[in-house]
Amino acid sequence: MSILAAAAFLVATVLPAQAVTLLRDPDIEHALKQLAKPVLTAAGLSSARTRILVVDDRTLNAFVIDANHIFIHSGLISRLQTAEELQAVIAHEAAHIANGHIARRVLNARTAKTAAGIGLALAAAVAASGGSSKAAAALGIGISSSAGRVFMGHTRAEESAADQSSVRYMARGNVDPHGAVRVMELFSGQDLVSAARQDPYARTHPMSRTRLRHVKALADAYGGKINPDPAAAYWFSRVKGKLTAFQRAPKWTRQRAGESAAEDIRLMRLAVAYHRDSNTSKAVATMKSLLALKPKDPYYHELYGQILLESRQMKAALTAYKNAVNLASRDALILGSYGHALIVTGNAKAALPVLEKARARDGQDARVLRDLAQTYATLKNPGMASLVTAERYALQGRMKDAGIHAKRAAGLLPRGSTGWQRAQDVLSAAETASKKK
Repeated sequence: MSILAAAAFLVATVLPAQAVTLLRDPDIEHALKQLAKPVLTAAGLSSARTRILVVDDRTLNAFVIDANHIFIHSGLISRLQTAEELQAVIAHEAAHIANGHIARRVLNARTAKTAAGIGLALAAAVAASGGSSKAAAALGIGISSSAGRVFMGHTRAEESAADQSSVRYMARGNVDPHGAVRVMELFSGQDLVSAARQDPYARTHPMSRTRLRHVKALADAYGGKINPDPAAAYWFSRVKGKLTAFQRAPKWTRQRAGESAAEDIRLMRLAVAYHRDSNTSKAVATMKSLLALKPKDPYYHELYGQILLESRQMKAALTAYKNAVNLASRDALILGSYGHALIVTGNAKAALPVLEKARARDGQDARVLRDLAQTYATLKNPGMASLVTAERYALQGRMKDAGIHAKRAAGLLPRGSTGWQRAQDVLSAAETASKKK
């Protein structure tokens, strides 16, 4: 799935209820996983189960809503300068998970009337991670500003504990903990700014000069002599390079492509810039140079497929996506992109097993469910089309619509079949949601 194939969802924030957008890109998520691995391992968390996801928001923030997901705003990633700084952000949010702060908050929210909608919002935050970049619809889940603050805000005691734990995780993972100091310095002075002008991170993570001094002391105590990791620097450059290539002006990207940590990243940034400038010939030529340099990199093949598909070079796009799948057959986002390309080119029969495999790997990708529903409808299987549509609406929190489609699916699918049972599950969830209103 391309970085611009994003979806809107509602999540508890310090602002009134609003739609925010996830940027799902296999390359970026893979790179973030590499960066996160040492600090997550040090925190006792599984790097395979804890996903680092990017929120399409130019403000500076990072947060957790459950034990398996860490969200980082694209604006924060763009402002950070080193791998250690990004790893510090991940380590800090991991500390909130490892220290049980989120588990206690979720437990309290379940019994709080003011946070009645938060359970659905938590599911939607990850579930609605697919969709169209051109028309990503917000979910119908409202969360009050006060409930958001209760759920997302950390106490000063929690922040102090997370600071100490995160610095320890970084040192244990052989990551320079002074990266945490530089992140804190980025937010220095936020406690003196009015709440309306503060960065969201400062509003959910209480800031103070005393806290900054404490983090400096911790970094000095734990740090010692830790040399920068070239691999981490590479993955950081790749994350930031691709993210900014899609979000900043193409001219800005071309001027700074030479600052990349490696030649392949420089070429990737240039290819994206040319593509966004509608200079297809240069974009394709640059991608060919990139793939000659990195022929076995599935994420560069996936990007090539995106560029070709969006340039209406359908046959070549399918080949590129197929190459990506051959190199990363278990990556759900790559499978989803290939399945989408097959549908666009009119090959629903071939798309079905690819999309079902993507769904099995990541059942929370609403774009895959949308494409699956379209595929089943094309193949004249209305029962499964209605079922998958119902499941997509349920993941997005649109329980009334989910119930309508689940009821239709139950009437079309063989009674007692697996699909019929899935429809019953959605119906039950829709009925429960209706009773709580």
